[in-house]
Amino acid sequence: MKKRLLLPLLALLFAACNSSKNAVPKDPTIHLFNGKDLSGWHADVPAADQNPDTVKSFVIRDTLLVSMGDPRGHLITDSIFSNYRLDVEYRFAGTPGNCGVLVHASTPRALYQMFPKSLEVQMQNGQAGDFWCIVEDVTVPDMVERRGPEENWGITEGKSRRILNLTDGSEKPVGEWNHMTVECVADTIKVWVNGDLVNYGYNCTAQKGQIAVQAEGSEVEFRKIDLKPIEKTTPIEI
Repeated sequence: MKKRLLLPLLALLFAACNSSKNAVPKDPTIHLFNGKDLSGWHADVPAADQNPDTVKSFVIRDTLLVSMGDPRGHLITDSIFSNYRLDVEYRFAGTPGNCGVLVHASTPRALYQMFPKSLEVQMQNGQAGDFWCIVEDVTVPDMVERRGPEENWGITEGKSRRILNLTDGSEKPVGEWNHMTVECVADTIKVWVNGDLVNYGYNCTAQKGQIAVQAEGSEVEFRKIDLKPIEKTTPIEI
């Protein structure tokens, strides 16, 4: 009698173990933009300080997140992140212009009473992948060639804060979607635009922070802003 009961029980345990082995791992991707609203984000727009009813700089339109360009400011995640891969799909809706993705953002309005302390990954048309140091710093190969004379380097107003990217011609024509990937692991940052490695930095002075997108004069549409955590021990290939 006991043997008859034991055999079905063993069969059930075997099936459970086999099912567990074949289970699909949960996707760790965090959809920072959900396609519906601005949950998980807050706007910092200085013009709204005096006039809370001023036109919105960031809106949802046809499932897209739209940076209207003006009034100028930032849309910032409520959460802080470190060690991740950020995937952003964007396009300039009309006239090409300026915008950027900020990583490791912290103190608001730290530069020109507008920009949060951060490292900007430039999206400006024709310059996608440049670094801009905003009260944080980063090192790249060939620093003098890409940043100019060392005596002019700095991270505050009036200093040489721009670091040129590695390639030209990686962006799609205006109106087409671009795919930017920003990988932040420990003190390193790598940037791809449409599959091309366009920048690589190390010794970044910040290793964690919020993520922000800009309203900086041009209308830009975003259809994806996804973040995937990366283990700190993941090797970085150059």
